[in-house]
Amino acid sequence: MAEAVARTGEVALVVPALNEALRIREVVEQALRHCPWVIVVDDGSDDGTGDRLHGLPVTLLRHPRRLGKGAALRTGFAEALARGARGVLTIDGDGQHDPADLPRLLDAAARHPRCIIIGARLRHREAAPPHRRMANAFGDWGVAWAAGHRIADTQSGQRYYPACVIALEDVPGEDFVFEAQLLISAARRLGVHCVSVPVETRYRGDDGGPLRHSHFRPLRDLYRITSHVVRQVLRHGDVWNEYRRVRLQPPRVDPGG
Repeated sequence: MAEAVARTGEVALVVPALNEALRIREVVEQALRHCPWVIVVDDGSDDGTGDRLHGLPVTLLRHPRRLGKGAALRTGFAEALARGARGVLTIDGDGQHDPADLPRLLDAAARHPRCIIIGARLRHREAAPPHRRMANAFGDWGVAWAAGHRIADTQSGQRYYPACVIALEDVPGEDFVFEAQLLISAARRLGVHCVSVPVETRYRGDDGGPLRHSHFRPLRDLYRITSHVVRQVLRHGDVWNEYRRVRLQPPRVDPGG
């Protein structure tokens, strides 16, 4: 694995991975074509996920047991910051995101300094399972209310975060809640908003084979996200006026080339 040297001013790609042996090598090999600094955080996998990366020039960090996606992201962010990253890209390890879209997120980040860039699954959304589309729409509604601005696809794991966001301390929430809360905390504490770039979503691997089943469980995880977000909304007060104000704003979308 790659030597842990300083990489001041570069952008790191953080890949949280839990039992991703099926696709993780394919994802990382493709990602390395676009981002030479890749940090994989193996979150207590028991299927040999880390072993699938043998020989690749990546930084591999391992949790001895499963701690959740939020903890995996925190570990990756801390490693990137310690080595001088100016920002971090994230992508899931299951192959659903196309690493070829990463340069488009970086281009959008250059056009929108100090913003979070989200690879929004806006293309061919009808191909997604109906329950996933409904879950995503509901999540977008709630997170926007708490963050104070509308966001296209708050559930996408393909993102760019500037260093000021990943350096935020005391961001509550675990698993998928952490990703939602990070958007809220960035907006409320730093004034950092989100810009979305339409990207492709893949439901089959490059070899035509299936991806693994998503770790996101709509009923369980939406309940966790929703209950967490409701508390954030109530904390900020002026609930209904804030809701009306947010709904009048369209989400910011950059076509991204």
